[in-house]
Parts: sequence; structure tokens; C-alpha cells
Amino acid sequence: MGENRKAEITLRDVEDSDLPIFFEHQKDPIARHQVAFTSKDPRDRNAFDTHWARIRNSDTVFIQTILFGQQIAGNILSFQMEGQTEIGYWIDRPFWGKGIATQALKMFLSLQPTRPIYAHVVHDNGASMKVLERCGFEFIGKEKNFSNARQEEVEEHVYRLDHLEPVIERES
Repeated sequence: MGENRKAEITLRDVEDSDLPIFFEHQKDPIARHQVAFTSKDPRDRNAFDTHWARIRNSDTVFIQTILFGQQIAGNILSFQMEGQTEIGYWIDRPFWGKGIATQALKMFLSLQPTRPIYAHVVHDNGASMKVLERCGFEFIGKEKNFSNARQEEVEEHVYRLDHLEPVIERES
């Protein structure tokens, strides 16, 4: 069954028709809490559209839509922040716990060869930390930053991937 799930996951370029779905994804309060670092107001469509226009037109952002079968499960991207290549992803809550994030990240890393690549995860998002570790990311430290979703400063764990190729998934 696990292999079938993996076979159903694909990545493709973001299409204009994906954006209303991504907008709805970001309004989920439970998902926003888990992600922690989100837009200030998830209901502000103009801010959302401006943000997505900027990242889709940036030469330093590489972004893909994650599909589970024919359904849009989320998105994954790499971007530049403070001179480093960072990675981020958003999986819509109905798709959590299906291995989609891990498989999508492995696929994405094969398309985005830049190394090192970094990821920041709020300290209590254990699921996302496991995804990163399964894909070969190593914990390198902690930082504190303000979370719009939580309206407070939170600790985040910083991960780095140095390998040219993603490592084989480790058994838990």
C-alpha cells in the first residue's frame, strides 16, 4: 500500500488555478498553528495574490504543486533568505499522515540540487521534523522568531542538508 501512495504523488509547476486552493489551505487554523510562520492575515486575498505573484516571478524561487493522485495536496518551494537556500512546504490537513510530505520532499530535492539547503521548523512540529530527517536533513541549531500564526515569539529548529543527493529513508 505504501508504494501505491508514493506512486500517486507527483510534482508539477504551479498553475493559476492552484492559487485559490492554496489560499483556502492557508486559512486552516490548525495547519497555520503547525506551520507557525505564515502570513499576517490569512483572509487577505490581496496580500496573498501579491505574495504569490512575487514568488512566482522570482528568479531565486523554485516552487511546485504537490499532487496526490489528481488532488492538490499542497506546495513545496525553495527560496533565498539571508544568502542561504531554504526549503518550505505546505500540506493540506486532509493529506497529513500519508507520507506525502516525505515523498514530495525527496522528489523536490532531486529537482533542486543546491546544497546546502536549510529548513526551519517550529519546535513542536514533530511531524515536519521527521519528514526532514527522513530526507537526510540534520538538526544544526535553534533560533527564536515571531510567529504570525501564534502571535508570539517561538523557538524553531534549524536543519541543513549537505548531501548532493537525498539519502535513503531511514526506518523509524
